[in-house]
Amino acid sequence: QVQLVESGVGLVQAGESLRPSCAASGSFFSINTMGWYRQAPGKQRELVAILTSGGRAGYADSVKGRFTISRDNAKNTVALEMNSLKPEDTAVYYCYAVLYAMNYWGKGTLVTVSS
Repeated sequence: QVQLVESGVGLVQAGESLRPSCAASGSFFSINTMGWYRQAPGKQRELVAILTSGGRAGYADSVKGRFTISRDNAKNTVALEMNSLKPEDTAVYYCYAVLYAMNYWGKGTLVTVSS
């Protein structure tokens, strides 16, 4: 079992930055993939960024060049540096982890970008 807890998000203006982070806890040795998804009002949940324990990263086209994902494997944390935020980045952001082929999700936290 894995518990994921997000922190460090909120309300910002367009062009500003945020750096949410997520900490994983539970009974495990290591987590293969950690990342972030988001769900905007009225839209489906979508991938934002993922990062494997080996360092392979993937990003949604809409955030490439603006967002950077990083993780601390020893501490089982993952962070998302979000720069040049746009109103269309407004969404609930969910931390995500894959452990032994099982998917785990945080409760989600709201990011609001005002124009």
